[in-house]
Amino acid sequence: MSPQPQLPPVAPSVTAELVEALSPRLRKRLDAGVAKLLARPAVRAGDTVRIAVDEETDVVLHAPEGAVTGADAIRCGCLLAPDCLHRAAAASAAPVADEAAAPVAEETAAPGETAGAGREPVAAEPAKQPGPQGPPGPASRTRQPKPADRADGPGASGQTDRPHQPGPPPTAAAEDAEDAESVTDAQRTAARAVFDAAAAVLDAGTEGSGAVLQAELLRAAHTARLAGLPRAAAAAVAVVTGVRAARSADPGHRLADLATALSGVLGVAHRLPYASGPELAALRGTVRQPYRPDGSLRLYGLFSEPVLTATGYAGAVTWTADAGGRLYSVSDVAPGGPSRATGAADRAVRLGDTALTHRELSRAGLAVSGATVSPTGRLGAGAGVRAVRASGVAWDAEPLRRLWAVPAAEQVARALDGGHDLLFLEVTLTGAVREAGGESLLADCGGVPLRLAVAHDDPALPYRDNLRLLAAAQGSRLRIVARLAPGPRPRALLLAVRHPTDPAARVDLGLDRLRHADLPAGAAAAPAVAVPAVDEAPLHLLRRRVHQAVSGGRPVLASARGGAGDGDRLRRNGLATAAALLGELHAAAADRTRDAFGRLLPADPDRFARAWLAAAVYTETVERALCADGWGAPAPQTSAARL
Repeated sequence: MSPQPQLPPVAPSVTAELVEALSPRLRKRLDAGVAKLLARPAVRAGDTVRIAVDEETDVVLHAPEGAVTGADAIRCGCLLAPDCLHRAAAASAAPVADEAAAPVAEETAAPGETAGAGREPVAAEPAKQPGPQGPPGPASRTRQPKPADRADGPGASGQTDRPHQPGPPPTAAAEDAEDAESVTDAQRTAARAVFDAAAAVLDAGTEGSGAVLQAELLRAAHTARLAGLPRAAAAAVAVVTGVRAARSADPGHRLADLATALSGVLGVAHRLPYASGPELAALRGTVRQPYRPDGSLRLYGLFSEPVLTATGYAGAVTWTADAGGRLYSVSDVAPGGPSRATGAADRAVRLGDTALTHRELSRAGLAVSGATVSPTGRLGAGAGVRAVRASGVAWDAEPLRRLWAVPAAEQVARALDGGHDLLFLEVTLTGAVREAGGESLLADCGGVPLRLAVAHDDPALPYRDNLRLLAAAQGSRLRIVARLAPGPRPRALLLAVRHPTDPAARVDLGLDRLRHADLPAGAAAAPAVAVPAVDEAPLHLLRRRVHQAVSGGRPVLASARGGAGDGDRLRRNGLATAAALLGELHAAAADRTRDAFGRLLPADPDRFARAWLAAAVYTETVERALCADGWGAPAPQTSAARL
């Protein structure tokens, strides 16, 4: 039986419009309608996906540019159309597309970003913005008069008989410059809408955040984009994507990732009305990363990794480095599923006239002229770019070897301060450990006990199988490429390794499959040891409640027991602030007042959202500090861009 075709991504505004058009009765049936529609057969024909609702009725999604960007592109043949349940269910079941403007010609898709309607905006940094202050309100912006705008009066200059000489009226450019330095009324309103919608999702938890609440957050995301807040819009879409992954039991779902996404969208929406200058620019974000000319480049392939996102995009990214050790990436990401993620490595790189595939480039080299590069090192593929194949080098040879010469602590410090999160490490494998999230490799990294986990859990990717085989190579010393996973213990996601028996070769663990014959002679699989999860500092007591709120919503914390005991334990361990935040989180969850007739009034989602945001950001900040300490790195810096 052929696999079910994936639905094309649908723009947030489309989903919000179709859900809003439903009657209250149909809204109550929307979640059941989504589940039913996903179970129905679907057929793809070019840019169209047709879902058979029953023997006589079809729902058709038309995506000529890879995504559905208008409500009229979703059609249904039932009698209640166009305001029927089927159209809204189809939009709610499909991945969320981005509503960014059409891409420029030289851009190349990257992870989470595709050429066309499915591209995601680029935020300056992951949204991490707390503060115990209240959420943004509907206050309007008032312009303070400047000294030149005020008439001189008695005592102003000591010259009461001198008439006021008005200056020239402000120009449009001057007013635009002022708007760039302050928040507009439309942006305040949009930020408030995003905060309220995200707070409603948090209050209900993933279990209670059905298609209606998701649509409200998508509408807020659309409003934020129109107001010039692409970072808030992208953060809101990320939350909806995470909620859908949680509700569908997606194997790639991680509760911690969803908590980070919720913290991000609430933080940006909370902080934005009070920001100005560079901080405001960072919180607004940009729709796309600008590409700048970078002349001629001589690049050396490092490794390739598959991309498979919960938003319905898949492909591959190949990482390269120049002679100075600067990293560059080439990507091919578009709507698709696991088959596209595994097959993209054998597609030709979209750069100049080169016929190299991603798999070949990861081991070869590239000579590029007329290069254009984004701030993150992504190579553009404009018409003026020329690229030809060149020779590559082994990881042990110059210039790549210098990447591994940087101390691990220095690399971790760079990642925690906002740099790229790739780590180039020399490790000795010491065994395997069984954790709640699956098996991880144990390794020694210059005296630092390190845990290496899989980068993606989808069974179509060979990460998990390769890690289990490497567990049999205890004692092997390997060069690896990993992605930092911040946490109290040193931990990283394993991406590529030097071949266990051939120092000149390398293995991309998400694309290549190791065999037992690739292991050193005498290698035998050892059982993974179960190790109880413990924290040296009991920060997990607060983290657990933060994650419980994301999953079960406010009611779970309102009925949770043990809050006082957890607070006492935090205080005994010197975490008085964590104890206070935990106490406020429980109090906000249980805060229900009654009216004059003794009836319970609705809970205050604002107070609960603010209490949860403060606890989430505190936890993330302390964990980053513990992560740096575990690696022997200096304490990470806190900047407005990171907030």
